[in-house]
Amino acid sequence: MPANDSFPPSLLLTLAFATALALQLLLKLWLSSRQVRHVAVHRAAVPTPFASRISLAAHQKAADYTLAKAKLGLLQLSLSTAMLLAWTLLGGLDFLQRLLLSEMGAGIAQQLAVLATFALISGLVELPLSYYQSFGLEQRFGFNQMTPRLWLADLCKSTLLGAAIGLPLAAAVLWLMQATGSLWWLRAWGLWTGFNLLLMWVFPSFIAPLFNKFEPLADEALKTRVTTLMQRCGFAAKGLFVMDGSRRSAHANAYFTGFGSSKRVVFYDTLLKQLQPAEVEAVLAHELGHFKHRHITKRMVLMFALSLAGFALLGWLSQQTWFYTGLGVLPSVGLAMGLPQGDDNAVALLLFMLVLPVFSFFVSPLVAMGSRRDEFQADAYAMAQADGAALASALLKLYEDNASTLTPDPVFAKFYYSHPPALERLARMPAPATPTAPAGTPA
Repeated sequence: MPANDSFPPSLLLTLAFATALALQLLLKLWLSSRQVRHVAVHRAAVPTPFASRISLAAHQKAADYTLAKAKLGLLQLSLSTAMLLAWTLLGGLDFLQRLLLSEMGAGIAQQLAVLATFALISGLVELPLSYYQSFGLEQRFGFNQMTPRLWLADLCKSTLLGAAIGLPLAAAVLWLMQATGSLWWLRAWGLWTGFNLLLMWVFPSFIAPLFNKFEPLADEALKTRVTTLMQRCGFAAKGLFVMDGSRRSAHANAYFTGFGSSKRVVFYDTLLKQLQPAEVEAVLAHELGHFKHRHITKRMVLMFALSLAGFALLGWLSQQTWFYTGLGVLPSVGLAMGLPQGDDNAVALLLFMLVLPVFSFFVSPLVAMGSRRDEFQADAYAMAQADGAALASALLKLYEDNASTLTPDPVFAKFYYSHPPALERLARMPAPATPTAPAGTPA
């Protein structure tokens, strides 16, 4: 019997998907077990390079926080794997598609209902773990600052915002799939790219303020210092803002946001409370290093290029009956006869979204490696534009205050970490200055 009769494409896809999913699960479990063992073994003593700066209590808190997150991660992994199988090979998407077709009939409204129902069910399944992460894990280690009321308000806002933005965008993509011929994917990619650029522009001014308050930086001395730094680095921003991050979490951060003329610098209020002015300047210089080396632009170009390849692949797969049957969905009669697949568009989008991460997971170490390289370059730029010892001191404070482990498993770090581990990163910097009190703390 010919090989293609023994192994039809749908069966090959099923086997490939099941194999990739099993390998992904085993690899994640192996990496997590390495991380847990390594952190636990090194919990008893602060690593020698940090002994004069990090207390044993802080080191052990970071270890315990890392171990607790790893255990929660295993639960999330189990749930996400079960849900993935339920939606695909066990027929969940097929059931949802046929149920809504029988209730609503064919059309874009039915396809939007498939997408919305999928998102609603997935969100409800993940909700208990999300709640526990804030009010269980983060609360236990002193990071959560949210009340249940604020958590619920954020949930409602993000759900309504996602529907207000996502449903029209999905409707436009579904219409393009149905009405614009075999090159619909190219038009859909152009729409998706334009939408992302627009979102980068409107996010700082219209979306972020829905969740947080942003006040202009009031510290004139610090404002002058960071403005001088930005001028020296040739960077223009619309403004310097302080965000009320402490309203939700004790974690500290700073970031750039916006696109073009809407760019702004945002400091968490927790960051300004923890760092000295020289340390804030050094952290900002690191972020400016990303812009100087065009890391943001390069990542955007890479993202758009990869998304173009993804849309092209989806454009081809959505016309193949084996793509559906191999993943647990019985396609429409029209598609089986080679006609345009209007009834299957939403299912095609969901199957592609569910399955692609399973296969792309295995190249994630390459992405992480590139990100760590960028971080080293940004650190080098920061040390050229600001005080390197202040940068090292700031990073140590952030590692301690965020309970980031100083002793990750090397293999785990190479696979997942977008930033270099503390030991590797600080080895390239001058020794931190003598510990001093945080800004605003009496001497």
